[in-house]
This record gives sequence, structure tokens and C-alpha cells, in this order.
Amino acid sequence: MKLKSIKRLLLLQAFLFAVSLESYAGDNVSGFVQFFRDMEYEVNAGTNIGGASPLPLPAEIRKIDSYNPDLNLQIGATVRRWLDADRRWGVGLGLRFETKGMRTKATVKNYGMEIIDNGKTLKGRWTGRVQTKYHSQQLVIPITALYRLNRRVVFNAGPYLSYAFTNDFDGFVSDGYLREGDPTGEKISFAGDSKASYDFGGDLRKFQWGGQIGVSWLAYKRLSINANLEWGFNSIFNSSFKTISFSLYPIYLNLGFGYNF
Repeated sequence: MKLKSIKRLLLLQAFLFAVSLESYAGDNVSGFVQFFRDMEYEVNAGTNIGGASPLPLPAEIRKIDSYNPDLNLQIGATVRRWLDADRRWGVGLGLRFETKGMRTKATVKNYGMEIIDNGKTLKGRWTGRVQTKYHSQQLVIPITALYRLNRRVVFNAGPYLSYAFTNDFDGFVSDGYLREGDPTGEKISFAGDSKASYDFGGDLRKFQWGGQIGVSWLAYKRLSINANLEWGFNSIFNSSFKTISFSLYPIYLNLGFGYNF
């Protein structure tokens, strides 16, 4: 399924959830009380494993030399409401604070770059090694549909919205050369221990959105084990940012536990 089709499907899903909630709650006090009866609450924590990746891997990136997902912690809460007597179908609303990040080293060719060398800004196409650190602290709101397979297993799927409080995307280049302007421009070499830094943190988006799909397993009476895959539908960079010529999408697997009330 194409990415645009997935986006439209998730938006339609979110709209139908809202309509279902309004219909279920009713327009009187008794209906309002009934709606909030028997709600489930969970506080949860975990870690995110993943990174910001181009899809597919562009020709400019010739080799991934190393990858470190960092320790990306998450803490939050989820409210669930079941919509049928069998408590099989429901909706969920979450709120969580989380960190997303990674460290990578790559060998590239004709990679869009803007570096700082001895206080001077140089922009062009880089061929050589690139070391990158990405770090973002975010508030995330997932809106999900729920399906209970049995007493212990619950599946969830739906869209999420996020806001980044802090954004960092920086690193340095080494063992290569920069062609100023375009691939035929003046060649500036960095050999041996010579390197130059770059910083694109100011070009990262504050608002992002995407989709989430996951499962929760009730291991004990109140303790659950959770696994959720988050897939961003827009690039981590602002649309006006053109230095790096391809998009980077945040893709993370969240593993953790929750305590249910």
C-alpha cells in the first residue's frame, strides 16, 4: 500500500473513532456517566530502539560503517475504553514523553553537506566519512483502535502526533573531500586527522505524525509487557531544508512494561 493511502486510512480511522466516542457517550448526563464507567488506565515505561532512516537507502550512502541506537527512554500513560459488552473492541488515548536518537558512521559519495571549517561555512557535495548524532525529546499522543484477542492479549493500531521539545542533528566529516556548490566544484580535501563539523539541529521539525501498531500482553494480574512499532510519515527535517537531498523517517520499536489500574 502506498504511503499516501496509509495516511488517508489513518486519518479516516481517527475521524471514525471520534464519531464513535460521541455516539457512545450520548448527549445526556446518564450517557456521559456510562461512557466513563469501567475505563482502564495504565502507566508505562520503556525504551525506543531504531533511528531516522531514508526509504529506500539512497545512492549517496555507500556503506553504513556503524550504528548505535542510544538509550532512548520513554514514560507515559494510556486510557482505554471498551465499546462493546464483551470488551473486545475499544479505543485508546495515550500521552508519553520519550527520547528518540541514534549515532551512525557512514561512507558516502556526493552527499549534500554544509560544514564549518575554521569558522567558515562551506556548502556542497561531500565524499568520504560522515559521523552523525541525532537526539530528540518529544511529547507523543497516540490515538488507537483496540482489539482484545483474549484475556491477556490486546492489539492496538492508529495514528500518533508528536511535538519535539529539543532537537539535535550534528556531527563531523573526515577522510574525504568537499566539492563546493556541486559535484564539479572546487575540491577541498580533509585527510588524516583533519575533520570539519556540521549542525542541522535548527532544521528539524517540531511537529511530526505517523502510525503506531502494537501488542500488550498481561503477564500478571496488573503488569503488562508492551511492544509498539512507530513509523513516522513525514521527514524529521523541515520541508524547506534542501542540504540533504533525501528524507529521513523516524522508525522506532518501543519495548517496555505497564501497570494497569
